[in-house]
Amino acid sequence: MTLPGIVLIIITAVLCIMVLAFIPTLLAVKRAATALSSLSDMVHKELRPAIQELTAALAEWKSVGVSVAEHTDDVKCFMTALGETGDNLHTINRAVGVVTGVLNATTAWAVGAKVAGKYLFERYLIKRGGK
Repeated sequence: MTLPGIVLIIITAVLCIMVLAFIPTLLAVKRAATALSSLSDMVHKELRPAIQELTAALAEWKSVGVSVAEHTDDVKCFMTALGETGDNLHTINRAVGVVTGVLNATTAWAVGAKVAGKYLFERYLIKRGGK
């Protein structure tokens, strides 16, 4: 055997070894590509409905937000009316307090006048009675 023949045999053996080592690698890459393809299909099948549900939920939240924004003025008006009602109730309470005070004073004066009248009437009867 000549030197080029030996080199050709070595090159052929190395190529065969490389092909034998490369075949399992190619099979693993093919399995990985198949698994990746099935994963991609599953993600598309599962992700599409989830995105549609999220879009529907987002639209619903948007309509709720718009409704809340529309009724904010109503709530402000209600709170203003509630504040004014509180002020009016406070005014009525003060007026009732004043009237109660006047009635208490009037009652006290009436009782005093009644006692004084009774006393004066008795004194008048006693003087008229001759005592």
